[in-house]
Amino acid sequence: MSQAAPEISVVIPCLNEAENVGPIARAVAAELDRVPVSWDITFIDNGSTDGTVDLVKALCAAEPRIRLIVNTRDFGQMRSPTHAIYQASGRAVIGLCADFQDPPALIGEFIARWRAGALIVLGVRRSEKMSLARRLIRTVGYRFYERFGDYRVIPGATGFGLYDRAVVDCLKRWRDPEPFFRGMLVESGFHLETIAYHRPPRAAGKEKNNFASLFSFGLSGLASSSKRVLRLPIYISMATFAATAVLALAAIVGAMMGHRTWGLLAVSAGALGFSLVFAFLGLIGEQVRLISEMSRRVPLVVEKERVNFPDEPANAP
Repeated sequence: MSQAAPEISVVIPCLNEAENVGPIARAVAAELDRVPVSWDITFIDNGSTDGTVDLVKALCAAEPRIRLIVNTRDFGQMRSPTHAIYQASGRAVIGLCADFQDPPALIGEFIARWRAGALIVLGVRRSEKMSLARRLIRTVGYRFYERFGDYRVIPGATGFGLYDRAVVDCLKRWRDPEPFFRGMLVESGFHLETIAYHRPPRAAGKEKNNFASLFSFGLSGLASSSKRVLRLPIYISMATFAATAVLALAAIVGAMMGHRTWGLLAVSAGALGFSLVFAFLGLIGEQVRLISEMSRRVPLVVEKERVNFPDEPANAP
């Protein structure tokens, strides 16, 4: 028999979070009971190898309001959390990480803002410890999004927050093969409020993101959320042409004065042009890949099993 939908569903993605799943489940449940509100918690495991799944299954056995989705493999940090959000049944859904970098203490404020009329409430990091190189890359990335994205970005927003059922159902119908969920929330145009917070360090375990994973995440997000960027090669080619013309003129003048620099300058300008062309062909290729994925109707994840989901089989083949 189907159970009544709770008022709040909390989604917690995890990958090798054996040290954190128990504490985060208890912390989240305590905050929800403090509101108070009817609730359930869904963990989605994205290919853990450290015993995370067994620990969550034990939590499920002790508390039927805790649920588990186990993926057949690691489907990435865009697809797996979004799939779990789409499976949640609450009147509102809260997404947060398992490592306590998204503080559960904000749950009560999220719910209060939602009950007051906000359809989306996002936590925005006021400060966070990171290396100078990572901070520089993030700043440049945000500036690029602001200039060439199809909609505004919210610096410091990671997706940690609350989303009304109407928002979740709307985004689910988009069938984006690699959903940049934090961007989709803004793109939807629903009433959105933010709450600033200081992001604490991980409670336990190792950081999963490195430069390569963050770069891949950013690239996929840009490709799926910006169409205007396709015009950027035109502007770059015009600027490159102008620079090449200036360099060519300088080379001619230098040659007339007896210097042999024009060949090197011409080769440098040509190499610059080719590098830019190939860089943007790669970005266009990323968007073509997304179009291909959409035409294939690929699911966000393939589930291996589910625990505590009434009357809902996993989508495993």
